[in-house]
Amino acid sequence: MVSTLDDTKRNAIAKKLADIKLVQQLIIENEQLFLKESTDGEITDRFRKMLEDDQKNQGILETVIVQYGIQQEPNKTVQEMLKTIRQVMQGSELSFYEKVFQHELLKHQQAMSGITIHKAAQKVGADVMAAIGPLNTVNFENRAHQEQLKGVLEVLGVRELTGQDADQGIWARVQDAVAAFSGAVGSAVTQTSDKKDMNIQDVIRMDHNKVNILFTELLQSNDSQKIQEYFGQIYKDLTAHAEAEEEVVYPRVRSFYGDNDTQELYDEQAEMKQMLDQIRAINPSAPEFKDRVTKLMDSVGDHIRQEESTMFAAIRNNLSSNQTEQMATEFKAAKSKIQQKLGGSKTGANA
Repeated sequence: MVSTLDDTKRNAIAKKLADIKLVQQLIIENEQLFLKESTDGEITDRFRKMLEDDQKNQGILETVIVQYGIQQEPNKTVQEMLKTIRQVMQGSELSFYEKVFQHELLKHQQAMSGITIHKAAQKVGADVMAAIGPLNTVNFENRAHQEQLKGVLEVLGVRELTGQDADQGIWARVQDAVAAFSGAVGSAVTQTSDKKDMNIQDVIRMDHNKVNILFTELLQSNDSQKIQEYFGQIYKDLTAHAEAEEEVVYPRVRSFYGDNDTQELYDEQAEMKQMLDQIRAINPSAPEFKDRVTKLMDSVGDHIRQEESTMFAAIRNNLSSNQTEQMATEFKAAKSKIQQKLGGSKTGANA
């Protein structure tokens, strides 16, 4: 039996997410440059709003990648392509119109990549759909930005070709297009769309939701290869989640949550890690495998209920919004480092 989690489809999605994150950084750099080059008040205002959206979306993408749980490097061809585009954007060879035209192509690439990941996730598993859920916000705003960029290009293109302003009504048409698009898919936008980052409760709750889905998928499957795939992801997700909580969250909450309750969380996770190691030594096709997984799921469920009730209440009552968002940022950074460390480790059943 293969002893490591090596699922081609999941790794392919992880690599595409890494590509999107890299493109997002260039999009932000472009819009910062456009704010310096633009001499049109309307266009400047639109780029300023796009920049705010894209900076927020960069945080959402980072959250999605950490939540997904598989770290990959971007494709080398994408890295080389973006290097070339960055040089052109920072140079003087292209006019402002031509630079914005290239930017719109990047936005199109970003939107299509996001939609493709969403469709691919539907084929891989419900846990993947849960992990990439916030990506819907980024997908929606990229499509809305495309409509606005069409208006910007029309204005700049007419000026470049004729030296005159385009006919009136461009921005009204753009607004109508964005509104129509919003009406069609706006429901896909998650609650993260109105803030730059989630708080620690949001991030932990997303982890809990994903692992519960993984447990369900594993217990419903009779395919030993899929069972191994699901357990491998459970192992990595629970390990990274637990170690990040022990590094960032528990030391921070101990002063107001109490020594006894905090220590109970540490002890529960130590037991959980022991159970994970015991399960991975069992062949997934063995009769006792699913029984052990069920016991692990019950133990994790008790732990989740404690965190989401009493610990979350203590955090709400003792920390400000800024503090809980900062803790989320630190938690995601710690979890990302742990995931990278786990990337080459043997985590599958029967390892």
